[in-house]
Amino acid sequence: MAYRYLFEQMVRRELRQKYRGSALGVLWYVINPLVLMGAYYLMFGVIFKGPPSEPNYPLFLLVGLVVWVFFSQAVLSAAPSLLEHGALVRKARFPRETIPASVVTVHLVTFLALIALIAPLTIAIRGTAGVALLVLPLILACLFAFVLGCALAVSILHAYFRDVAPILSAVLLPWFFVTPIFFRPTDFPGEDKLPWLDDVLRWGNPIAPFIEAVRDVLYDGEAPGVGTALYIVAVTALALVVGRALFRRLEGELAVVL
Repeated sequence: MAYRYLFEQMVRRELRQKYRGSALGVLWYVINPLVLMGAYYLMFGVIFKGPPSEPNYPLFLLVGLVVWVFFSQAVLSAAPSLLEHGALVRKARFPRETIPASVVTVHLVTFLALIALIAPLTIAIRGTAGVALLVLPLILACLFAFVLGCALAVSILHAYFRDVAPILSAVLLPWFFVTPIFFRPTDFPGEDKLPWLDDVLRWGNPIAPFIEAVRDVLYDGEAPGVGTALYIVAVTALALVVGRALFRRLEGELAVVL
Protein backbone atom coordinates (compact mmCIF):
# COMPACT_ATOMS: atom_id res chain seq x y z
CA MET A 1 0.00 0.00 0.00
CA ALA A 2 2.94 2.34 0.67
CA TYR A 3 3.80 2.35 -3.04
CA ARG A 4 0.24 2.43 -4.38
CA TYR A 5 0.57 6.01 -5.59
CA LEU A 6 3.80 5.18 -7.44
CA PHE A 7 2.14 2.20 -9.09
CA GLU A 8 -0.87 4.28 -10.17
CA GLN A 9 1.41 6.94 -11.64
CA MET A 10 3.38 4.32 -13.56
CA VAL A 11 0.18 2.89 -15.03
CA ARG A 12 -1.02 6.37 -16.01
CA ARG A 13 2.36 7.17 -17.52
CA GLU A 14 2.40 3.95 -19.54
CA LEU A 15 -1.10 4.63 -20.83
CA ARG A 16 -0.28 8.18 -21.90
CA GLN A 17 3.28 7.87 -23.12
CA LYS A 18 3.02 5.49 -26.08
CA TYR A 19 0.50 7.53 -28.05
CA ARG A 20 1.27 10.97 -26.63
CA GLY A 21 0.44 13.70 -29.14
CA SER A 22 -1.82 11.50 -31.29
CA ALA A 23 -5.41 12.54 -31.97
CA LEU A 24 -6.95 9.41 -30.43
CA GLY A 25 -4.43 8.99 -27.60
CA VAL A 26 -5.03 5.97 -25.38
CA LEU A 27 -7.86 4.77 -27.65
CA TRP A 28 -5.13 3.30 -29.85
CA TYR A 29 -4.63 0.65 -27.17
CA VAL A 30 -8.09 -0.64 -28.10
CA ILE A 31 -8.06 0.18 -31.82
CA ASN A 32 -4.80 -1.64 -32.59
CA PRO A 33 -5.93 -5.03 -31.19
CA LEU A 34 -9.30 -4.64 -32.94
CA VAL A 35 -7.54 -4.02 -36.26
CA LEU A 36 -5.27 -7.01 -35.62
CA MET A 37 -8.26 -9.22 -34.86
CA GLY A 38 -10.01 -7.95 -37.99
CA ALA A 39 -7.00 -8.90 -40.10
CA TYR A 40 -6.89 -12.40 -38.62
CA TYR A 41 -10.61 -12.83 -39.18
CA LEU A 42 -10.21 -11.80 -42.83
CA MET A 43 -7.45 -14.34 -43.27
CA PHE A 44 -8.80 -17.30 -41.30
CA GLY A 45 -12.52 -16.61 -41.28
CA VAL A 46 -13.04 -15.43 -44.85
CA ILE A 47 -10.12 -16.48 -47.07
CA PHE A 48 -9.42 -19.73 -45.22
CA LYS A 49 -12.80 -20.77 -43.91
CA GLY A 50 -13.03 -21.73 -40.27
CA PRO A 51 -14.33 -25.14 -39.19
CA PRO A 52 -17.91 -25.61 -40.43
CA SER A 53 -18.87 -27.03 -37.02
CA GLU A 54 -18.50 -23.56 -35.45
CA PRO A 55 -21.54 -21.30 -35.96
CA ASN A 56 -20.88 -17.57 -35.62
CA TYR A 57 -17.22 -18.25 -36.36
CA PRO A 58 -16.16 -14.56 -36.14
CA LEU A 59 -17.20 -14.57 -32.48
CA PHE A 60 -15.45 -17.88 -31.86
CA LEU A 61 -12.29 -16.40 -33.35
CA LEU A 62 -12.48 -13.05 -31.57
CA VAL A 63 -12.93 -14.57 -28.11
CA GLY A 64 -9.75 -16.62 -28.59
CA LEU A 65 -7.80 -13.75 -30.11
CA VAL A 66 -8.57 -11.27 -27.36
CA VAL A 67 -7.03 -13.59 -24.75
CA TRP A 68 -3.95 -14.25 -26.88
CA VAL A 69 -3.43 -10.55 -27.65
CA PHE A 70 -3.46 -9.71 -23.93
CA PHE A 71 -1.02 -12.49 -23.07
CA SER A 72 1.44 -11.92 -25.91
CA GLN A 73 1.50 -8.12 -25.88
CA ALA A 74 1.73 -7.87 -22.09
CA VAL A 75 4.65 -10.30 -21.88
CA LEU A 76 6.47 -8.73 -24.84
CA SER A 77 6.03 -5.23 -23.43
CA ALA A 78 7.14 -6.29 -19.95
CA ALA A 79 10.40 -7.87 -21.16
CA PRO A 80 12.32 -4.58 -21.73
CA SER A 81 10.44 -2.63 -19.04
CA LEU A 82 13.23 -2.71 -16.44
CA LEU A 83 15.75 -1.46 -18.99
CA GLU A 84 13.43 1.36 -20.00
CA HIS A 85 13.16 2.46 -16.34
CA GLY A 86 16.84 1.93 -15.59
CA ALA A 87 17.39 5.51 -14.40
CA LEU A 88 14.54 5.22 -11.90
CA VAL A 89 15.82 1.87 -10.63
CA ARG A 90 19.27 3.34 -10.01
CA LYS A 91 18.01 6.47 -8.24
CA ALA A 92 15.07 5.39 -6.08
CA ARG A 93 14.21 2.59 -3.67
CA PHE A 94 10.87 0.91 -4.37
CA PRO A 95 9.63 -2.62 -5.17
CA ARG A 96 11.10 -3.33 -8.60
CA GLU A 97 8.15 -5.62 -9.39
CA THR A 98 6.10 -2.44 -9.72
CA ILE A 99 7.58 -1.81 -13.16
CA PRO A 100 6.55 -5.01 -15.01
CA ALA A 101 3.33 -5.09 -12.96
CA SER A 102 2.37 -1.63 -14.24
CA VAL A 103 3.00 -2.73 -17.83
CA VAL A 104 0.78 -5.79 -17.42
CA THR A 105 -1.90 -3.64 -15.78
CA VAL A 106 -1.94 -1.28 -18.77
CA HIS A 107 -2.58 -4.23 -21.07
CA LEU A 108 -5.19 -5.51 -18.63
CA VAL A 109 -7.10 -2.24 -19.07
CA THR A 110 -7.04 -2.76 -22.85
CA PHE A 111 -8.04 -6.39 -22.45
CA LEU A 112 -11.00 -5.57 -20.23
CA ALA A 113 -12.11 -2.86 -22.66
CA LEU A 114 -12.06 -5.42 -25.49
CA ILE A 115 -13.93 -7.96 -23.35
CA ALA A 116 -16.51 -5.25 -22.59
CA LEU A 117 -16.99 -4.77 -26.35
CA ILE A 118 -16.99 -8.42 -27.42
CA ALA A 119 -18.74 -10.13 -24.49
CA PRO A 120 -22.18 -8.45 -24.77
CA LEU A 121 -22.17 -9.02 -28.53
CA THR A 122 -21.23 -12.67 -28.15
CA ILE A 123 -23.77 -13.26 -25.39
CA ALA A 124 -26.55 -11.54 -27.36
CA ILE A 125 -25.89 -13.47 -30.59
CA ARG A 126 -25.09 -16.81 -28.99
CA GLY A 127 -27.66 -16.58 -26.21
CA THR A 128 -25.11 -17.65 -23.61
CA ALA A 129 -26.21 -15.50 -20.69
CA GLY A 130 -26.41 -17.72 -17.62
CA VAL A 131 -24.91 -18.78 -14.33
CA ALA A 132 -21.62 -19.67 -16.06
CA LEU A 133 -20.89 -15.94 -16.43
CA LEU A 134 -20.29 -15.77 -12.68
CA VAL A 135 -16.99 -17.64 -13.08
CA LEU A 136 -15.67 -15.30 -15.78
CA PRO A 137 -14.16 -12.77 -13.31
CA LEU A 138 -12.30 -15.62 -11.59
CA ILE A 139 -10.91 -16.84 -14.91
CA LEU A 140 -9.80 -13.33 -15.84
CA ALA A 141 -8.19 -12.83 -12.42
CA CYS A 142 -6.22 -16.06 -12.86
CA LEU A 143 -5.23 -15.00 -16.38
CA PHE A 144 -3.91 -11.68 -15.06
CA ALA A 145 -1.94 -13.44 -12.32
CA PHE A 146 -0.51 -15.93 -14.83
CA VAL A 147 0.59 -13.16 -17.19
CA LEU A 148 2.06 -11.20 -14.28
CA GLY A 149 4.14 -14.20 -13.23
CA CYS A 150 5.43 -14.59 -16.81
CA ALA A 151 6.15 -10.85 -17.01
CA LEU A 152 8.19 -10.88 -13.80
CA ALA A 153 10.31 -13.73 -15.14
CA VAL A 154 10.98 -12.34 -18.62
CA SER A 155 11.61 -8.78 -17.40
CA ILE A 156 14.28 -9.76 -14.88
CA LEU A 157 15.89 -12.26 -17.27
CA HIS A 158 16.01 -9.69 -20.08
CA ALA A 159 17.71 -7.21 -17.75
CA TYR A 160 20.60 -9.69 -17.44
CA PHE A 161 20.44 -11.39 -20.84
CA ARG A 162 19.43 -9.00 -23.62
CA ASP A 163 18.55 -11.85 -26.01
CA VAL A 164 15.46 -12.80 -23.99
CA ALA A 165 13.05 -10.33 -25.63
CA PRO A 166 14.07 -11.18 -29.25
CA ILE A 167 13.88 -14.91 -28.47
CA LEU A 168 10.47 -14.45 -26.89
CA SER A 169 9.25 -12.51 -29.92
CA ALA A 170 10.42 -15.32 -32.21
CA VAL A 171 8.88 -18.04 -30.03
CA LEU A 172 5.48 -16.35 -29.82
CA LEU A 173 4.91 -16.55 -33.59
CA PRO A 174 4.86 -20.38 -33.91
CA TRP A 175 3.26 -20.58 -30.46
CA PHE A 176 0.39 -18.49 -31.79
CA PHE A 177 -0.36 -20.93 -34.61
CA VAL A 178 -0.38 -24.04 -32.39
CA THR A 179 -2.68 -22.39 -29.85
CA PRO A 180 -6.40 -23.28 -30.21
CA ILE A 181 -7.46 -19.82 -31.38
CA PHE A 182 -8.71 -20.57 -34.87
CA PHE A 183 -9.85 -24.12 -34.11
CA ARG A 184 -10.66 -26.26 -31.12
CA PRO A 185 -7.88 -28.73 -30.22
CA THR A 186 -9.96 -31.59 -31.61
CA ASP A 187 -10.28 -29.78 -34.98
CA PHE A 188 -6.57 -29.37 -35.66
CA PRO A 189 -5.42 -31.02 -38.90
CA GLY A 190 -3.84 -34.40 -38.21
CA GLU A 191 -5.60 -34.86 -34.86
CA ASP A 192 -7.46 -37.91 -36.23
CA LYS A 193 -4.16 -39.58 -37.14
CA LEU A 194 -2.36 -38.50 -33.98
CA PRO A 195 -4.84 -39.00 -31.13
CA TRP A 196 -2.37 -37.65 -28.56
CA LEU A 197 -2.21 -34.29 -30.36
CA ASP A 198 -5.41 -33.12 -28.66
CA ASP A 199 -3.86 -33.51 -25.20
CA VAL A 200 -0.59 -31.88 -26.26
CA LEU A 201 -2.35 -28.84 -27.71
CA ARG A 202 -4.62 -28.50 -24.69
CA TRP A 203 -2.36 -29.36 -21.75
CA GLY A 204 1.12 -28.75 -23.17
CA ASN A 205 0.28 -25.12 -23.92
CA PRO A 206 -0.26 -23.07 -20.72
CA ILE A 207 -2.31 -20.32 -22.40
CA ALA A 208 -4.65 -22.77 -24.18
CA PRO A 209 -6.84 -23.62 -21.12
CA PHE A 210 -7.38 -19.91 -20.48
CA ILE A 211 -8.62 -19.45 -24.04
CA GLU A 212 -10.84 -22.50 -23.76
CA ALA A 213 -12.23 -21.36 -20.40
CA VAL A 214 -13.14 -17.87 -21.61
CA ARG A 215 -14.62 -19.37 -24.76
CA ASP A 216 -16.59 -21.93 -22.73
CA VAL A 217 -18.26 -19.12 -20.79
CA LEU A 218 -18.81 -16.48 -23.47
CA TYR A 219 -19.23 -18.53 -26.63
CA ASP A 220 -20.68 -21.82 -25.33
CA GLY A 221 -22.43 -20.55 -22.21
CA GLU A 222 -20.90 -23.28 -20.06
CA ALA A 223 -18.65 -23.33 -17.03
CA PRO A 224 -15.16 -24.74 -17.73
CA GLY A 225 -14.65 -28.41 -16.93
CA VAL A 226 -13.06 -29.44 -13.65
CA GLY A 227 -9.84 -30.46 -15.40
CA THR A 228 -9.52 -27.10 -17.12
CA ALA A 229 -10.27 -25.22 -13.88
CA LEU A 230 -7.67 -27.18 -11.90
CA TYR A 231 -5.08 -26.70 -14.64
CA ILE A 232 -5.69 -22.93 -14.67
CA VAL A 233 -5.27 -22.67 -10.89
CA ALA A 234 -2.11 -24.81 -10.95
CA VAL A 235 -0.41 -23.03 -13.85
CA THR A 236 -1.31 -19.63 -12.37
CA ALA A 237 0.21 -20.53 -9.00
CA LEU A 238 3.31 -21.97 -10.69
CA ALA A 239 3.83 -18.88 -12.86
CA LEU A 240 3.47 -16.52 -9.90
CA VAL A 241 5.71 -18.52 -7.58
CA VAL A 242 8.46 -19.08 -10.16
CA GLY A 243 8.27 -15.56 -11.59
CA ARG A 244 8.39 -13.89 -8.18
CA ALA A 245 11.13 -16.18 -6.85
CA LEU A 246 13.29 -15.56 -9.94
CA PHE A 247 12.72 -11.82 -9.71
CA ARG A 248 13.57 -11.74 -6.00
CA ARG A 249 16.73 -13.76 -6.57
CA LEU A 250 18.10 -11.53 -9.33
CA GLU A 251 16.84 -8.04 -8.47
CA GLY A 252 19.68 -7.33 -6.06
CA GLU A 253 22.10 -6.49 -8.88
CA LEU A 254 19.62 -4.62 -11.08
CA ALA A 255 21.19 -1.22 -10.45
CA VAL A 256 24.50 -2.63 -11.70
CA VAL A 257 23.34 -4.43 -14.86
CA LEU A 258 20.90 -1.77 -16.11
